[in-house]
Amino acid sequence: MSCCDETTARVPETDVSRRSVFKGAALVASVVPAARSTSAEAQGQQIKLAYCSQLLCGVPYEVARSAGHFAKHGLNVQLVYTRGGNAAMQALIGSAVDYAATALDVALQAYANVGADIRRFAVTGRLPLFAVVTAPRTGSQIQSMKDLEGRTVAISGLGNADHSLTLYLLKQAGADAQKVKFATMGVNLLEALRQGQIDAGVVQEPALTLLWRAGARVLMNAMDLEDATRHLGGAFEFMGLAVRTKEIERRRPEMVALAGALGDALKALRAMSGDQLAAALPKEMTTGLNLKEFGEIIAQHRDSLYPDRVNIDLDAAKRVEQSLIAGGLMKPGASMAGLHDTSIAGG
Repeated sequence: MSCCDETTARVPETDVSRRSVFKGAALVASVVPAARSTSAEAQGQQIKLAYCSQLLCGVPYEVARSAGHFAKHGLNVQLVYTRGGNAAMQALIGSAVDYAATALDVALQAYANVGADIRRFAVTGRLPLFAVVTAPRTGSQIQSMKDLEGRTVAISGLGNADHSLTLYLLKQAGADAQKVKFATMGVNLLEALRQGQIDAGVVQEPALTLLWRAGARVLMNAMDLEDATRHLGGAFEFMGLAVRTKEIERRRPEMVALAGALGDALKALRAMSGDQLAAALPKEMTTGLNLKEFGEIIAQHRDSLYPDRVNIDLDAAKRVEQSLIAGGLMKPGASMAGLHDTSIAGG
């Protein structure tokens, strides 16, 4: 499972979400059509593009939609919100949607472990949405990943991407993972950390910002490119777009246009204010959030999280493969060879 699983999705709870089920997926994926799709002026047949409904993952896609970049490239795109990255991938494999935007670990496991006949051709995220932080009370005692030996670390679930990445980080730090106790607590770790019920945990935003303000120590922030380079060796390919292999030649012009629209969106979002970035997200998905604070968080992390072009970085992808192997999430002998198609946007 990815960090973009059903526990982090923000699919609107509406009658539509209960009715809109694509039954073509290998494992039925519950999906919701986007409340606002690309401008009706866009020509051509509608394209269904699914993503995991995790807000930070979706920023380039929502900017491409709301700012008209899809339409400017002649595309009529309907964004489809799924309950996690696995659901988006299942919808693609089952021909329920035309494209799926997921974290690379989702695509890698589908391709290498299950034999899904898919190809990735554009990248919109270059870092995972994780940070390893201490509880405020243990911040002075735990100063490095190696100091987690003998401690309890909270993760969303065993075998999830945050667990795999933590194992990889422990290995890189020369720590003995057997001496670390993992507590599976879903994604709601904030209060347990704030109250000192656990020693450290793997969190996302806005929990990271809130814990840091409370005095927690950030051991590794994978949402920061400098920190990722220090601990992971560089960028760590994350969100990207996949298509069914058998449809590539037929869809090639469309794929080139999608890559172009998303590339324009990546450039545009770097100049947008936090308020503009938050406003690009559908209101149905931001209910209950402090939009001012969330916009500031996006603006703070955008230069690290989002590349300035959609070209595939094979070295960054290799680091993800290595982390999945270290975490036991890829079958022995499996590899990503053949997963990436660099003929659309280059590599």
